[in-house]
Amino acid sequence: MSLLTLLAFRLHFNFLTASFCYLILLVAQSLAGDFASSAVVSAVAVASLDYFFVDPLFSFQVNNPVYVAGLGSFLITGLVITRLVTQVRAKTELARQHRQKLQQLYEFTHKLLTLELKPKSDTQLLEPFCGILGIKGICFFDAVGAELHVAGNASDDLEKNTGQAFIQGKDCESPGEKFAARCIRIGGRTIGAIGFEGLEDPDLLAGPLATLAAAHRERTRSFIHASQATAVAQTESYRSVILDALAHEFKTPLSTILTAAGALREASSLGPQHHEMTEIVEAEAARLSRLTSRLIRTARLEREEIRPWIELIDVSSVVADTADQYARLSAGHRISVVKECDSSEVMADPELLRLAVSQLLDNACKYSTLGSIVTLSISREHDEIAIRVLSSGNPIPSSERSRIFERFYRGVDGRRVGPGSGLGLFVARKIALALGGNIELDSDNPGAANGTVFRLALPVPERERDDVAAAV
Repeated sequence: MSLLTLLAFRLHFNFLTASFCYLILLVAQSLAGDFASSAVVSAVAVASLDYFFVDPLFSFQVNNPVYVAGLGSFLITGLVITRLVTQVRAKTELARQHRQKLQQLYEFTHKLLTLELKPKSDTQLLEPFCGILGIKGICFFDAVGAELHVAGNASDDLEKNTGQAFIQGKDCESPGEKFAARCIRIGGRTIGAIGFEGLEDPDLLAGPLATLAAAHRERTRSFIHASQATAVAQTESYRSVILDALAHEFKTPLSTILTAAGALREASSLGPQHHEMTEIVEAEAARLSRLTSRLIRTARLEREEIRPWIELIDVSSVVADTADQYARLSAGHRISVVKECDSSEVMADPELLRLAVSQLLDNACKYSTLGSIVTLSISREHDEIAIRVLSSGNPIPSSERSRIFERFYRGVDGRRVGPGSGLGLFVARKIALALGGNIELDSDNPGAANGTVFRLALPVPERERDDVAAAV
């Protein structure tokens, strides 16, 4: 400023020329300094113009009003330019910082998406966010699983504030403490909330980081589910191979035993006692063969979709044959079949229906009182044929009734009675659904007061429905 004043005074610049030079200096100062220093330079420039270039010289008195207006205009112009330049510089710096943070966010996103996924704990899934953009701690509340996960050096207030954000259903932040919480919404429904502590510029970064955290968590969940599905598929494949091997290993010696027992029975040199023993061996081998086939088929039906071979069958005939087989095998129970309707024809797969009834009978004989009667009743109810299996004994507890058809589930009484797979009722229900019917626990039946009643319902053919409608 002093050098410019000396040079302008020695060269005898007039007021206009000196004002223009001071204005250029003021713009240069505004580009380099802040508003306060530029305002001081503007005031000094006005004073220098008045003292050295306005008559009377070397005084701060102005005789001509034109110069007063000129000095005032210069001061206003200088302050306006200084203010504008300062704002432009501030916005440029802010844009640079935003660009730098977005570049960091982009690099972090790229790193997160290329991260090798492994089945880890939920806390470890949040650890990549710690340290990025000043984050000291991160808290994720999963409303679906009602789980709260924290990573980093977070304070106790982080969990509280994150939970409050979810409960209130709105985003919140505290710029002074560099805290921000964002609700996570999918399809208009809030599924959780995430909180950041120590985050720089929460307004700009909290939303994208919340989206990244939710996407990273869902991506990890999908990976875990895919890994589990692959493991299940491999397990099913191994089980199929094992079942086929077991079927071959069991069936081959059983066939040999049956053949040898049949040959011994036909031998003329055997006495009556030997004949009786041979018949027992043959009967038990045949029974073991049927049990093996049933167990293998049950296991296969449990893991496969059932494809029934539909035909018109008489339910009472299938139920009676199945009851006769169990009457011979289960000496500790009496099995009674009661038919309460004239016609019991349905469209179904006879083998699958026989297997479903066998599962219900096996379940009834296993858990009912020894020496009691297991009753199978067949009745017509509207457009369905209902098969009820009534057994005496302890009723199924109310806490277990909603789970008895689940795969591998066994109740308290079931585990106490003896070993089992927990697949019987599950497979029976799969068969009933495949045949267009259903199996349920008939708790309203009078027989359920002192035992258990299962109801297997199958739809009657359309032809019979039309005949009944026509008769009505």
